Amino acid sequence: MNFTSYENNTFLHFATSTMSTLTQGKLTQATTTTTTTSTTTTTAAPSILASINLPYMIAELVIALLSTVGNLLVCVAVGLNRKLQTVTNYFLVSLAVADICVGSLAIPCAIMTDLGIPRHNLYLCLLMLSVLIMLTQSSIFSLLAVAIERYIAIFMPFQYHRLMTPRNAVLVLCFTWTLAFLIGLVPLMGWHKPPPESGYCFFVLVVDMTYMVYFNFFACVLTPLVVMFLIYAQIFVTVKRQMRRIAAERGSAANTEGTTKMKKEMKMATSLFLVLFLFTSCWIPLHIINCFLLLCPSCPVPLPLLLTAIILSHANSAVNPFLYAYKMKTFRNAFKAIFLCCRGIGDGDEQHDDGGGNNTQRS
Repeated sequence: MNFTSYENNTFLHFATSTMSTLTQGKLTQATTTTTTTSTTTTTAAPSILASINLPYMIAELVIALLSTVGNLLVCVAVGLNRKLQTVTNYFLVSLAVADICVGSLAIPCAIMTDLGIPRHNLYLCLLMLSVLIMLTQSSIFSLLAVAIERYIAIFMPFQYHRLMTPRNAVLVLCFTWTLAFLIGLVPLMGWHKPPPESGYCFFVLVVDMTYMVYFNFFACVLTPLVVMFLIYAQIFVTVKRQMRRIAAERGSAANTEGTTKMKKEMKMATSLFLVLFLFTSCWIPLHIINCFLLLCPSCPVPLPLLLTAIILSHANSAVNPFLYAYKMKTFRNAFKAIFLCCRGIGDGDEQHDDGGGNNTQRS
């Protein structure tokens, strides 16, 4: 935390500096006031006061409620509707579980660290902040698993049912959650700053920003995101090329069937890419602020921008259920059936998810 002292022979200068706590997109603020006087440069001892930001806290609690309830609805829908029990949706359920944990666990931890709690307990503080990192990383790995599954479905259709079985999907999910857990616990394993004298659990005072930027962001976040964007770009280009090729072959019933299948694959890829795009849009701003804190510590970051970044990152956990309901007919009908307390939720009229091909059906 930087405190600025000014040389001034004429008057008392009152300076207020704002400190922000940033996790893998989790940011907490505290305000400290220093008073400097006169003829020589002096640095006042920092007095760190955890402040309660009521609008921020209310926004966090609303997001936590929407995230928990909405993603629980996704899990229930997949559990009850056999048409939703596909390998693709297994990975989406993993993403939903991570978002449930964000709403029920991570956001309360973020609110506690907003108050500097726990104090004088470094390892409990690190554990709380590591949970935030772990959940974000598990979301990224779930999205990566979805992208790879779609790649295999389109580019390796004859090997799909052999490779993408429910058993293999569960093994992949176990591996990704274990890896996310280990990445999140790196600060707890020793890559952290010495405990601050104040004892407050503020992220920038505890976790080393070199870990957050170079290891977590560049290696564990940015690299998978780039890979996923390249996968979807190749999917879109290939599917469009196949659709043009099929359309050029006229007068065949097979052409109509092939075109329909390609359209479904395109719709599915578009919906899943939108999930990825929203995730990236919500989290990248906070990572950029992390980079500024490390690479340009003297650069001013407006407080409204910081608050917007943290709210945006947390809000991503609440948007996916709305996206599924809007873009995917089977999810939408399953949600309606749950709300209406209808029996036989898996016996609806729809035959396939919008954009879902036969290659994603349960093996």
